[in-house]
Order: sequence, then structure tokens, then C-alpha cells
Amino acid sequence: MRLLLPFLLMLLSACQALPPLPAWQGLEGRSHADLGVIRDLRSGERLAPEALVERLADAERLLVGERHDNPDHHALQLWLLRALATRREQGALLLEMLEPTQQARVDAARTAARLPADLPAALAWQPGWDWTLYGPILRHALAQPYPLRAANLARDELLAIYRRPPALPAGAASAPAVRERLLAQLREAHCGKLPDSQLPAMLAVQQQRDRRMAEALLAAPAPSLLLAGAYHVRRDLGVPLHLADLGAGAATRVLLLAEVGSAVAADQADFVWYTPAVPEQDHCAAIDG
Repeated sequence: MRLLLPFLLMLLSACQALPPLPAWQGLEGRSHADLGVIRDLRSGERLAPEALVERLADAERLLVGERHDNPDHHALQLWLLRALATRREQGALLLEMLEPTQQARVDAARTAARLPADLPAALAWQPGWDWTLYGPILRHALAQPYPLRAANLARDELLAIYRRPPALPAGAASAPAVRERLLAQLREAHCGKLPDSQLPAMLAVQQQRDRRMAEALLAAPAPSLLLAGAYHVRRDLGVPLHLADLGAGAATRVLLLAEVGSAVAADQADFVWYTPAVPEQDHCAAIDG
């Protein structure tokens, strides 16, 4: 009977139905041929959601990249958490949106008999992260038996890094090609208005945040899942490079949630899932104004 038990548990897990997929919320790209497409970037194979879950379920570390203001990305993240729960026991969930100074509040909310009425206030949730988008994920995670961990740097740490940028150890993350691509992304994100003198400090902040996320993943119970911005989880630029430098590059999978019309290459992620897009805003016009 003992020999049959693992097999029976596996069979029972495989028979559990996945939760229904959320309806699309975005309006941009509803007629695009790639809408809803999931692709294995290594083989080029198109996958059903069920097949994606099966391929992610045995990952020791799963990194999911998002566009922060896309509601469909957050709906799919919540769906993925629920779907993976039918295939495995989750070890930990980590969020870029949480800082170490919030961890005690998160732990208190998770162990309380019921969630506080004003959960954002109880967590000291930062207003830069839209609670209407992240709230459902937090409420779900806080009701689970696994820990919810902060994966970002604290504000005082960020300020110290900006004032005196530390050098990364030699490795994949500090390669000149990686640094140049990140610098180009920083210039573009700041509309070319960022003085060159500030770029080294901004790059250090970006890479030290990635380093902290990698360290947090390694310290968390496995299997762990990180939700973060797309650039942070990219294999060619972000956390996976730091994991490799820390001797833990294997057993990691990357899923990018991308908007239709955007190109995602095989060196950036293992899988991509295309969603509607949010309307583009001209942030540069606001800076120019």
C-alpha cells in the first residue's frame, strides 16, 4: 500500500480540474491573432493552459513577469496560483511589491484569525502599486498555508545604493553586454532625460534589486514563485542571471505575461502568454511639459 500511495496521490492531483480562466479585461488587441496564445519559447510549441501548468508544476523556482498596470496580468497570476495548487504544494510566494519593512505586518495578517478590515493600511501597502490590481492576489495569498515574502529592497537600502553604488561580483549579471542593455532600457524609460551622471547609480539600484530577489528566492521554501516586473525576471537581463551567479541557475523557469504585438525572444523566457494591451500613455510628454 505504501508503494501505491505516491502514485495514487499523483493520479488524484492530475484529475483535479483547473479553475476557469478569467475573462479578458483589456480592450486593446482583442482581435489580434496572438491573443491568449501560450508558447514554449524553447520549442516554439503552442500550449494549452493545462499543458503550461504541467510544465511549470515541477519548477523549484518560478518567475512570472508582468506589466504592472495591466489588469489581465494580475488576473492570470491569481489563476496560476490557484491552478498550480491543484498540481503541487506551494512553498512560498514572493512579491517585488513588498519591502522587508512590511514583512512583520504581512506575517501578522497571515496568522490573524481574520484579515483586517483595512488590509492596505494593515500591510502599509505602498500607493505606487495599484491596490485594485494587487489586492485580490494579496487576499488569496494571505489565506494560504505557505508564507508570503517580501522580495524588494527597503527604501533606506535603495537610497544607500544610489548614493554609493556597490560593484557586483564578476559573473553573468555583471557582463558588459548585460549592463549596456540595462542602461539602454533605463535611458528609454526616462525618455532620454536622465543625465548620464545618474545612470551608474540607477543601474546599480536595478541590479541590486534583482540580486535581492534572487537571494530571497534562494532563502524561501521551495517551490517558490516570484511575481515581478518583466525586466526583473528576464533570463537575459535580470534575476535568473543572479541566480546563476549564486550557483542556483538550474531548476528555474520564467513565464512572461506579454501584451499582444510585443516580441518575446527565447533568450528572455521559457514561456510567454499573450494578453490584451493597456492603452499607451505618453509619459515623455508629461516630462516635457
